[in-house]
Amino acid sequence: MGPHGDDLVEFIDDSPLPGPAPAHGRRSWTVLIVDDDEDVHESTRFALRGLDIEERPLRLLHAHSAAECMAVLRAERDVAVVLLDVVMEASDAGLVAVEGIRGELGLHNTRIILRTGQPGQAPEIDTIRRYDINDYKTKSELTRTKLFTSLTAAIRSYAQLCQLDESRRGLEQIVASSHHLMAHDGVQGFAAGVITQIAGLFGIPSEGLVCASASGDPNSLTAEQLRIIAAAGCFSHLVQHPVSEIGDPQIISNLTRCLREQRNLVTETSVTLCFSGHEDTRYAVFIDSPEPLGDVDRELLGVFCTNISLCADNVELVTRLREIAFVDPLLGLPNRSAFVQHLDTAIEADALAGCTIALIDLDQFAETNDMFGHVYGDRLLGAIASRLRKALPGSCTIARVSGDVFAICGDETLVSPAHLAPLFDTPYVFDGIERPVSACMGFVRADTGSSAGAELLKDASIALKRAKARGQGEHEFYTSAIGLESRQHTRLLHELQQSFGSDALFLAFQPQLSLESGRVTGVEALLRWRRADGSFVPPDQFIPVAERSGIITLLGNWVMRTALGALAQLDHAGFSDIRMAINVSAAQLRDRSYAEQLGLALQESGVAPGLLELEITESVAVMGMARVSALLAEVKALGVEIAIDDFGTGFSSLSYLDQLPVDRLKIDRSFIALLDSCRPGARIAEMIVPLGHCLGIAVLAEGVETECQAERLRAMGCNEAQGYLYARPMPLDALLQWLQTYRTRVA
Repeated sequence: MGPHGDDLVEFIDDSPLPGPAPAHGRRSWTVLIVDDDEDVHESTRFALRGLDIEERPLRLLHAHSAAECMAVLRAERDVAVVLLDVVMEASDAGLVAVEGIRGELGLHNTRIILRTGQPGQAPEIDTIRRYDINDYKTKSELTRTKLFTSLTAAIRSYAQLCQLDESRRGLEQIVASSHHLMAHDGVQGFAAGVITQIAGLFGIPSEGLVCASASGDPNSLTAEQLRIIAAAGCFSHLVQHPVSEIGDPQIISNLTRCLREQRNLVTETSVTLCFSGHEDTRYAVFIDSPEPLGDVDRELLGVFCTNISLCADNVELVTRLREIAFVDPLLGLPNRSAFVQHLDTAIEADALAGCTIALIDLDQFAETNDMFGHVYGDRLLGAIASRLRKALPGSCTIARVSGDVFAICGDETLVSPAHLAPLFDTPYVFDGIERPVSACMGFVRADTGSSAGAELLKDASIALKRAKARGQGEHEFYTSAIGLESRQHTRLLHELQQSFGSDALFLAFQPQLSLESGRVTGVEALLRWRRADGSFVPPDQFIPVAERSGIITLLGNWVMRTALGALAQLDHAGFSDIRMAINVSAAQLRDRSYAEQLGLALQESGVAPGLLELEITESVAVMGMARVSALLAEVKALGVEIAIDDFGTGFSSLSYLDQLPVDRLKIDRSFIALLDSCRPGARIAEMIVPLGHCLGIAVLAEGVETECQAERLRAMGCNEAQGYLYARPMPLDALLQWLQTYRTRVA
């Protein structure tokens, strides 16, 4: 790979080339190679070694940047062809160089062949139009023979342009024709441009001009196989019809014969031009000319056809690249880029009044793919796309914007939950088996004031996330309140990222005590975030943001290593029997290397693994029992203890609790608060304690604030307690002082 990810040019000798001739005493063609990869220079030099074009040798010049290219061309004005890399020191360096060649240096005859290993960097059509790019090739398609062919065509064009520059000023029309044709989008626009340019070149009206195309074996061509792709005057209504419908025997005969024999036909009353396009496609243009063409005009026609042939290839290449860039290859629907472009165009034209944008996300699609395979998933996507097409009129735009997410833009009466949700009521049938499908939907009305399509799509995505958070088959409309909350989360995330690695984030430690002996048995490490103004951001606000953004993994690793460092300090201060508890989210446990990272951190800290306890919540059950059990088994193998935090508030299941290697249950503070009253829920704590003991698991109560609560827990047989009754969370230095004082008082 090159420095910008380009595939290096690999020239394959795929067919014989003309043999070299002695170069002594003959004028050479100068070719400038511009590429920032020295391997490309060497490969091109090797591929062109000893080759002649038009009986003249090649003289190669080299440049490695856009600036160096301009410097060479200022000194060397007679450069026939520039082989120019699109992406060099910058993503648009090649196009900047093209602008300088055509604009600043005024080199309009020099032929430019763009090369790149990145099709996504293809020049836009307006760029090709402005700067007369002669040809565009991806490096992977440039075999040795094709490079020679491209250079031959370009050099012939350059030679003809230079010759005609000296003999006739009408050549300027030809040069203009070449790059103006490239501005048309698709083959039909290209053919219409041919007609207009030819009529202008020879000073005749466009009446009676017909352009047809054909492919396949030319020997068996018939008038029925030729299709009219552009026409003017009395034949303009026949576009996309067979040539046989023209009704003029002379035109039918000339077009058919021209394409069959693959040559130009010139008579006293008409001219029929033949030129080749991409692969086996050919074009013919009939011109009803009342006067015969002179010798000079015939020579100009040859040059014109050479330029038109190159333009035809480029038009189809750009068309294919645009299809790749804007069409989903699986379903044939517009993709995300095309959908955003559609919205931008509609916004600019003020055409979105009364419209709604919807995002439809299939529920459990990843699981469907895993269970039945990608072929089944692709069939399901195709069936859903087909049902959407049938249910929505052509005025609605349907796109596939990601793997299992469809986007729709249309009238608000059609793009609505009432109209779209019933489309998923009927199961899909594959191979006689019904497959129920549900989907979450996010909607945004186009009158939200967004000035760009990407903003509308983002708003719909925000609404979709809200719907997915509520469960399967839900929908949500975007509102300003939802947008404000989303922006606040974004700001909070940005602020959290800036605070990471600074003193703004720190650990506070809360003691845990034995209810029977009163001895301090452990401490819990709690993450805290203090802003510059001294205010604190509650963990229940920033932890979910960290989990959704993915930075929880980095944050969790920092907490783990910092807590282990604090545990080492406790041991050094003489508190060697106190364990350290840290909270671990389900998002962290999804990292398959978590146990390995934990082992390395323990090894580096030097603390006894049995003094570390990981607190997980019952929500880890959504990861799947097999995966959770395997991971916790790895953790236990390290000697680390495991506690279930906030027990009783999540997805409690006695079966999974009995299977997991758990050392401790932590009763949620909400149940402890009820112990001082007779309200419902007070008995839950009474049930959890014996449950834990029955399973051989110690029980710790969180949020203990009164002696009454402590007494009731002690009477139940609860093992340990933690809460404001004993101590609030505190920094490490304060914890050390508290432990010293507490030890003295208890002793």
